[in-house]
Amino acid sequence: MFGGSFNPPHVAHVFAASWVLSATRVQSLIVVPTFQHPFHKAMAPFEQRLAMTERAFADLKRVTVSRVEAELGGDSYTLRTLEELQKRMPDVGLRLVVGEDLLAESSRWHAFDRVIALAPLLVLGREGHRAGADLAVTLPEVSSTEVRRRLHSNEPVEGIVPASVMDYIAEHRLYRTEEEGA
Repeated sequence: MFGGSFNPPHVAHVFAASWVLSATRVQSLIVVPTFQHPFHKAMAPFEQRLAMTERAFADLKRVTVSRVEAELGGDSYTLRTLEELQKRMPDVGLRLVVGEDLLAESSRWHAFDRVIALAPLLVLGREGHRAGADLAVTLPEVSSTEVRRRLHSNEPVEGIVPASVMDYIAEHRLYRTEEEGA
């Protein structure tokens, strides 16, 4: 499972998924956009983030974008999502894909010890963070925060956001003000 706000999804997300599928023995990858952030971070509406995420990962045939967190409703907790996925797929061994920058935040996660017991981490390197990645790859230094900042400032995002996602953002006029998924 690879979860995130995907607010919006960018090329480092797609790169991470592609790397996991090609460099490990993972059979498939479930990408899960956050429904409601437990720390109540402002985000674009779930349905729009889901649509952008589906576009971003459309070319990766072993990726499924899931709306499981919307089906569960309420605050999105990784443990609850993993428990639901395990219930739906009892014969599948789960792994949780994270960037190594998230390891520094593990103390803020709900029941982190239970999360990693249920789905051992598959840690990808992230530029500027050296916490011990499992895979010898470093993701490009791109963040959704930076993408939103650039869009708000009318700066270009070509090359860091998938073209299909850029089209969706333009069509729906997303991230033009700070209130839109800040």
